Amino acid sequence: MKNKFYAKKLIVLLFALAFFAFLTAGCGGKDGPNGRVVVYNWGEYIDPDVLKMFEKETGIRVIYDEYETNEIMFPKIESGSSNYDVLCPSDYMIQKLLENDLLREINFANVPNAKEHIGAEYFERSLEFDPTGTYSVPYKWGTVGILYNEAMVSGPIDSWAVLWEEQYSDSILMQDSVRDAFMVALKLNGFSLNSMDENELLIARDALIAQKPLVQAYVIDQVRDKMIGGEAALGVIYSGEALYTRQENPDLAFVIPKEGTNVWIDSWVITKNAANPDNAETFINFMCRPDIALMNFEYITYSTPNDTARSMIEDPEIRYSEVAFPNLADFYGLETYRFLGAEGDELYNQLWKEIKSW
Repeated sequence: MKNKFYAKKLIVLLFALAFFAFLTAGCGGKDGPNGRVVVYNWGEYIDPDVLKMFEKETGIRVIYDEYETNEIMFPKIESGSSNYDVLCPSDYMIQKLLENDLLREINFANVPNAKEHIGAEYFERSLEFDPTGTYSVPYKWGTVGILYNEAMVSGPIDSWAVLWEEQYSDSILMQDSVRDAFMVALKLNGFSLNSMDENELLIARDALIAQKPLVQAYVIDQVRDKMIGGEAALGVIYSGEALYTRQENPDLAFVIPKEGTNVWIDSWVITKNAANPDNAETFINFMCRPDIALMNFEYITYSTPNDTARSMIEDPEIRYSEVAFPNLADFYGLETYRFLGAEGDELYNQLWKEIKSW
């Protein structure tokens, strides 16, 4: 028993040392003179030079990690074992994190650049998932629409219904995402993208099943590359990606369908158990600085909510782009995703499995 007890202690000690070594390796060096901040963000969602500038100007070491989806990020935060200070979740995931008491309020006195430079309309829209407006700072925003090749389509493209037209069989790209795919079918039928009505969801499911033989592929990032290469005529895409594709292939155009769509906002938040909350606020404030926000916009091409940064965009075609910066008041049926609870997740996922297995 004694040997077994000490063996168990040794295993725990070795695991702790290995975990410490992992964290140290992730730092890529020692902490700065003013400590560290641990950031967990989407892949390729920040200009690497911005991180270097932050470290140089603040003396705070950035430990940076990336995730592919909100759903991959959430369990790491929920487990309480992660050491992340700053996250950049999407709207509905911020709501889910709040409902699970996993976020810390932001002291906006330490983030003055946010209120000074970010447009009030983005903070107002954030109230849908951050009701008190004290837990999040908008970083990127956009819409979801149809990217189409003008040389490969005929007639006006202004409705989700075009994605069900047989003439485009094997030339349609759909998002490999439960909520985005259902959004298209729900909006097509006049329903809310946050619907929990089972009859409405069954109608949407049946529509997606009927569409499936026409779909070339269910993809995510590949929509951009396939459309640039002329491999498909139509694709569901995020507006930030559409702006980039237009620069690469002038035959491509983007439209927000008349039935409405998703308006999304990704925002900076601070975890409830952040070990470096002050440095986290310093980091967020730095990201809201107009020159930094402009650098990130030019690197990512996803729309910035930073009005001052937008005014600094030199190319007027981009500064006033209806793709990057549409006047949302001109469109009908715009909604932001909401967290639908465990029941909603289960229902949507089950119906998605039925579609995929058809």
